[in-house]
Amino acid sequence: MEYTRLGSSGLYVSRLALGTIPFGTGGGMEKIDGVDGKDAERQLDTALEHGVNFLDTANIYSGGDAERVLGEVLGTRRDRFVLTSKARTATGDGPNDAGAGRYHLTRAVEDSLTRLKTDHLDLLYLHQWDGQTPIIETIATANELIRAGKIRYWGVSNYNGWQLAKTVYEAQLAGLEGPISHQTYYTPEAREVEYEIIPAARDLGLATFGWSPLGEGLLSGQVRRGRPTSPDTRQGTDWPEPHVVDRERAYDLIDLFDEIARGLGWSLPQVVISWILTRPGVNGTVVAARRHEHLVEDLEAAELTLPDDARDRITAASQLPAYYPVWHRLLNGQDRPEPAEAEFYAEHQRALDAAGS
Repeated sequence: MEYTRLGSSGLYVSRLALGTIPFGTGGGMEKIDGVDGKDAERQLDTALEHGVNFLDTANIYSGGDAERVLGEVLGTRRDRFVLTSKARTATGDGPNDAGAGRYHLTRAVEDSLTRLKTDHLDLLYLHQWDGQTPIIETIATANELIRAGKIRYWGVSNYNGWQLAKTVYEAQLAGLEGPISHQTYYTPEAREVEYEIIPAARDLGLATFGWSPLGEGLLSGQVRRGRPTSPDTRQGTDWPEPHVVDRERAYDLIDLFDEIARGLGWSLPQVVISWILTRPGVNGTVVAARRHEHLVEDLEAAELTLPDDARDRITAASQLPAYYPVWHRLLNGQDRPEPAEAEFYAEHQRALDAAGS
């Protein structure tokens, strides 16, 4: 397992994090959860055996029950992990039961600490942007939680590029600790974050960690063109994520991943995860599974090296359009390229050259 530094901090984490969204029961996540007790304990042991030191959870997973289960099984392993959780999303029906304001964030973190049976989080993610709370209040609250010893660092999740920039620069202007990492949805089927979000994070000095590298089960190998998806999988239910713009394109990519996997003797998820770990500006990704054999399979992807030709086939096949201002900058702005986005622009240029040949 390789380890990566989160942003400009001194914190090192494994490139694969163990996600706990399958932990616990309830909160409207019954179709994807159910890992408890011995099974949850086994997942932690397996993660440690594979060099994972990064744990990812959230206060809304199974209505808080995922944190409760994790707290019960952590025990003496607590200090072997960098423990994260998330807050901001609604935890109740009241007007202050959501958001990134001081009132809600402080209470949400305290409640998470109680469920997790620990006195601090190593990293708190803000789960979503809050368009109503002044960003300086959010930044100040994160700093108050650091000074109180309740969190060590903070980050953000599911932010736009401009929201990342506003958060970082407002923190700098106020002389306060800014975020060190952001978490974003990223798969070879969904590469939209390459347009601005990953380049923004690179320029701002934030680490980038992906979530759901298998697209909420879309790229697990269970979803195929012309074949019913098993009802005991996430995509076999009416689970609303991910948003797939072009279903036929997704099927074509799944066929390609399967062809590459069979040629290498790997699983389809291992191909996907390995590709993600080669991407510019990507520090790592979060893996989660209900079944132990699937977790092992995903973790072993960190030990595999995707051949260059396979990597390039996936990159070319999944390339997104060169939307403005990408195409205009390719024509007129490459005399002074931006380092934070250079690799992505080179991929766009290769795609355009191939299309014109």
